[in-house]
Amino acid sequence: MEANIRSFIKKNELLKKGATVLVGVSGGPDSMALLHFLWRISGAWNLRLVAVTADHQLRGDESQEDLTYVKRVCANWGIEFSGASLDVPAHKKEEKLGTQVAARNLRYAFFEREMEKFQADYLALGHHGDDQAETMLMGLVHSASVQSLAGIPIMRPFATGRIVRPLLCVTKEAIEHYCLEWGITPRRDPSNHDDTYTRNYYRSHVLPLLKAQNSNLHRTIQHLSESLQEDDAFLMAEAKKIFEEVAVINEEKQSLSFSISSLHNYSRSLQRRFFHLILNYLYEEQPEKLSYVHEDQFFALLTEDTGNARLDFPQQLKVERNYRTMLFYFVDEQLQPYHQILDVPGELELPNSLCFTAYYTDSPGTKGEAIYACRAANVALPLHIRTRQAGDRMRWSGLNGSKKLKDIFIDAKIPLNERDTWPVLADNNGNVLWLAGLKKGLPPGQTEEGPFIQLTCEKREQ
Repeated sequence: MEANIRSFIKKNELLKKGATVLVGVSGGPDSMALLHFLWRISGAWNLRLVAVTADHQLRGDESQEDLTYVKRVCANWGIEFSGASLDVPAHKKEEKLGTQVAARNLRYAFFEREMEKFQADYLALGHHGDDQAETMLMGLVHSASVQSLAGIPIMRPFATGRIVRPLLCVTKEAIEHYCLEWGITPRRDPSNHDDTYTRNYYRSHVLPLLKAQNSNLHRTIQHLSESLQEDDAFLMAEAKKIFEEVAVINEEKQSLSFSISSLHNYSRSLQRRFFHLILNYLYEEQPEKLSYVHEDQFFALLTEDTGNARLDFPQQLKVERNYRTMLFYFVDEQLQPYHQILDVPGELELPNSLCFTAYYTDSPGTKGEAIYACRAANVALPLHIRTRQAGDRMRWSGLNGSKKLKDIFIDAKIPLNERDTWPVLADNNGNVLWLAGLKKGLPPGQTEEGPFIQLTCEKREQ
C-alpha cells in the first residue's frame, strides 16, 4: 500500500516539499491511515501537518468523542490539531437540506476557514479507490453527465491551495490492513452500514459483485476516471473560450444571452459544455431537479425554426428564444403582473423603478416615446397602469379597426420576457391608450380640443 501511495503522489505531483498540509480527519480508518502515512513521511518531505476535525453533532456524545479521540492521537504523534463543532441539524432545518448535503456544506466551509487561517498549501482527504468506484457507479445510474461519471478528482483548487486525495489508488481493504499493521484503532460510525443511504447501498450490495469479477476494479476505475477528467478538462477549456467570446452577461439583471448563429460552427460536444457553463454561472448551486431533460429541451429550442419560445427551468430560471437570440434570466418577483391606479394629477412608481406622472394641460407635448397626451373629455377616469390582459387591443390614427397587443409586440420584436411586464395605460373602460415607450393609441372619439391629460414615463435611479 505504501509503495502505491508514494508512486501515486509522485506521478500526480500531489505534494511538494516544505508544504503546509491540512488533513481532514474524522477518526475513521481512512482518514487515520492517511494522517499516519503523512506523519511518517513528514520529516523527509519537511511537511507541516495540521489535523482538522469537524464534529457534525449528528450522533450526540459519540461524534464529540470522535473529535476528542483525534485530538488525543495528534497529541501523541506530535501533530497540530484544530477542531470545531458544527451545528448541522440547525443548518439542515434552516436551509431545508438533506443531512448529507448540510453536513458537507458546513464541513467544507470549516475546511476553507482553516486553510486561510494556516495559509495551507493542501487539504488532504481520505477518499480511497472504493469510494471512487461507488461515486462513478452512482453517477452512471443516477446522472447523464460526463462530470458525474468522471468521479472524484485527484486534485482540485480550494481556498489557499488545493484538495488532494492520495488514497484513491488503494482499496478500503488495504487501508484496514494498514491500520491493523500499525496498531491504529480507529473510530467507527454505525451509519456507514445503514444501506438506506444510497452510497452505503452500493458499497454493501453492488461493489462486491463487481470486485468479484475484477479484483483490480479500483485501478481500472481510477484509470477511467483520470482519462474522463483529462478529456473533459480539455473540452471545457475550449468551451470557456466560446463562453468568453459569445456570452453577453447582464450582471444587474442576472441574465445572459448569446446569438444563436455564433454557436453554429462548434461541435455538439462544445455546445453542451457551453450550456453547462451558463448554468454554472447563473446558479449559485445547481438544483437537484436539473437533469439531462433540460439539456435536451435547450437543444430542441436552439435548433427549432421558431421566432419566440420559452422554457421553464428550476428556481425560476427562464430560457427564452427571441428570434436569433437565446436568453437566460431569472424571473424577478417584483416584476410579476401588476395593476395600479394612476390619479390625475398624480404620480406612480412601479416595482421596476418606472415612474409615471399625470397632469392636466392646455398645450400638451406630443413628441418623444416617453410622453403621451389625450383629450380629457374622451377618457374614463381613473387611469390604470397594468400589465397586459387577455383580449387587449389598441387603436390609433390611420389604423382600420384595432390590433392585438400580442401582434404589436411581435411586430416590434419585443422579447417574451418583457411582454408580460410591459406597462399598459388604460382608462376605466378598458381602452388601451398607451404601450409606454412603444405605441401611442387614441381613445374613442378623440378630438384636437383640450383640456388634455399628459403623461410622462421615466426610469428612476434606485
